[in-house]
Order: sequence, then C-alpha cells, then structure tokens
Amino acid sequence: MRIFLAGGSGVIGIRLIPALAEAGHDITATTRRAENIDYLRDRGARPVVVDVYDAPHLTAAMADAAPDLILHELTDLSDFDTEANARLRRAGTANLVAAAQAADVGRMMVQSIAWAYEEGNAPAVEDDPVQAGSPIEVMEDLVCRLPHATVLRYGMLYGPDTWYAPGARMANAVTAGLVPATPAITSFVHIDDVITATVQAIEWPDGAYNIVDDEPAPATEWLPSYAAGLGAPAPTVADLPAGSPLGRGASNTKARAAGWSPMYPTWREGFPRV
Repeated sequence: MRIFLAGGSGVIGIRLIPALAEAGHDITATTRRAENIDYLRDRGARPVVVDVYDAPHLTAAMADAAPDLILHELTDLSDFDTEANARLRRAGTANLVAAAQAADVGRMMVQSIAWAYEEGNAPAVEDDPVQAGSPIEVMEDLVCRLPHATVLRYGMLYGPDTWYAPGARMANAVTAGLVPATPAITSFVHIDDVITATVQAIEWPDGAYNIVDDEPAPATEWLPSYAAGLGAPAPTVADLPAGSPLGRGASNTKARAAGWSPMYPTWREGFPRV
C-alpha cells in the first residue's frame, strides 16, 4: 500500500516508518526540516519537505505521492505550546483533508487522544462523545469528511523519547517534586504499543479505537510508582483544585477485539525502573 505519512519525523512517525516498511508498505513521509531528509530515507521512507500550512505545496506533494492512505501523525508540542497544537489540529488538519480531496485520496488515519471524552463514571468507549467544540472534536470531524476514516485515540504516551522518558519533561518535573499525586485519572500507552496498533489498524474497519493499556488509574496510584522507577522522591498527595475535572480512563476492548494485544498491558510493567 502507498502511504503518505504526515509527521514522519515525530516521536511516533519516526518509529512508524520502519514498521510500515517491514509490513511491505511504500511510504512517503513529510518533514518541515530539510536536515531530516537523510534520516527519513535511511529509516525506509521517501522524504518530502513540506509544511502543512503551505496548502499549495502540500496539495502538490499529495498528488505526486498518489497514496492509498494518509497517516496523520502531526503534532506541535515540542515547546509545550498547546495553542500551536490546537491550531494544527484545526487548520493543519483542514489543509490535509483538502489536499486529500484534491488528490482523490479517500482514506485517512489520524492520531487523536483518549483523554478528550466528556466526563463520566466509567472508562470511555468509542461511542461516547468527546468534548464539544474542542480541537479534538474539530480534527476528528474534519477527517471523517473523507469516505474512509480511522481515528486512533492514543492514551498518554510513555517510553523512549516521550515526555515520560528519564531525563525528559515529565521525568524532570517529578524528580523536582513539582507534580502532586491527585485523584485525576489517566489512561497510558507505551510508545511501542502505539506503533504496533497503528500498523495493525490499517487492516481494521473504519471507525474510532482507543489505543490504551488495560489499567486507567488515578495519579495517587501511578505517580508514586513512576517516581520510584526514576529514583525520584515520593510525590506529595493533593486534592484536585475546586472545579477541576477528575478525568476519565478509556477502554481498549474494541481494539483488543480487532486483534491488538499490548506488550505492556499496564503501566506497572512499562514504567522505568532504577
């Protein structure tokens, strides 16, 4: 299958390329930076330098690649700029969908998140509504304008090169004692499990899938374990500020029924250990 991977040099994209190549796919991978060209080529992709906000160039690159499938793995969080990431989900996705329509590409898979559901008392399933008016709702709705759409709602990523890797943003904050253990609930997923699920999802029916581990948990449970694995001090325990959402875990039953089996079914097995 010919695949247009938007976001080939990101933490997910760079791992997807060799996995997709091993599965026999032909990959065109985008990057905004010319210095990434050789690295993408060495990983097994045909690189193209293009910015998703450059609509004419993006449309031309899409037409030239003539893909069967677009993999939308674009994010903009390198500087922890949530507004930039929200813009990408809205305007960047709109440009990507328009380029797909112009090139007569009818199928897209998109990286979404599993913590954007409306509040609830049980782990979220894929038919539950996401937060109305959120960048996630806008992004998913845009992608679903195409004839065939797969939405992969990843849990909180951890593992190598993520914010939770030793020496990275979250690890440093926990080591510095800046992250309290609250009742807020998180569903995690190891980066390696994200890659296997994404490659497998190419063969799944259209629709949304939660790509999360088996054990959503409050920070009062997972954070002490994570801190201990880093060799960091035990976190302080705190209540959530008044009015703050509790958060909500997500169920992976649908993805498991499609054939996915995470290598790390719980963060208890995947977190770093000193």
